[in-house]
Amino acid sequence: MSDFVNGFWSVYVALITIVSVVGCAVLLWTQSKVKQVATGAEPELKEHVWDEDLREYNNPLPRWWMWLFYLTVFFALAYLAVYPGLGTYKGAFAWSSQGQYNDEMQKANAQYAPIFDQYLKQDLKLVAAEPKARQMGERLFVTYCAQCHGSDAGGAKGFPNLSDKDWLYGGEPEQIKASIMDGRNGMMPAGMLAGEDAKDAAHYVRSLSGLSADAARVARGKEKFATICAACHGADGKGNQAIGAPNLTDKVWLYGESEAAILEGILKGRSNKMPAHKDFLGDAKNHLLAAYVFGLSAQTGK
Repeated sequence: MSDFVNGFWSVYVALITIVSVVGCAVLLWTQSKVKQVATGAEPELKEHVWDEDLREYNNPLPRWWMWLFYLTVFFALAYLAVYPGLGTYKGAFAWSSQGQYNDEMQKANAQYAPIFDQYLKQDLKLVAAEPKARQMGERLFVTYCAQCHGSDAGGAKGFPNLSDKDWLYGGEPEQIKASIMDGRNGMMPAGMLAGEDAKDAAHYVRSLSGLSADAARVARGKEKFATICAACHGADGKGNQAIGAPNLTDKVWLYGESEAAILEGILKGRSNKMPAHKDFLGDAKNHLLAAYVFGLSAQTGK
């Protein structure tokens, strides 16, 4: 697909490019007409003067230097003939970065696919216990997952810690694999509570996990929680993994445990998306990734 909205811009870019390269060649040619100064002769001085006594000699450009620039012009013309650079013209080789990427991926898949596929047929828990498979899964994790979850899988604000026992959507191997394959889209609606009601609910939520809270606000917030929040988080506040509603009674907080952080979530809501990797990485790599992530919490036992 062309990046240009219509054919005019393709012609415009091609014309500007060609004129620029040819212009460089013409400039070099005009400068090559300047005669060399005879040995011992005084070179011509330009008429303009700077700072009262600073003037410029009209010396010709060194020939070796000019021929280097001629070579760059010839190279540019040859490059534009065989590679894309003139609008929508694809070049004699019809090269593209996407095509090169596809070729490299095909070669890589031919070499590594059999290695990945041998683990695809095995149970995830067995793969998680295999040292070589864990090393492969770790490299995949560092490449594709560490940007959000950290190289140690410890997570960050808004990105879950994958090395503990707390799971938004479940920590069983198949649940982890489903999260990686299909992605997740967690959403906390905004505006369900406002003003003092929201602050009361925030204090009640803090009390569920043993954090300091105002007793009067906790009493009022409990009623608001049962009416508004329990639909997702449960009457006991322990959450619902079927919809990714967090457990509010433990010590794990995705966005922070302070009153301000909790209140922000109630007032403004939260939206957090885990991208799907099914089409991007394929079944075999996702299988190894899921096994590695499962092994992080299964082995640490945190």
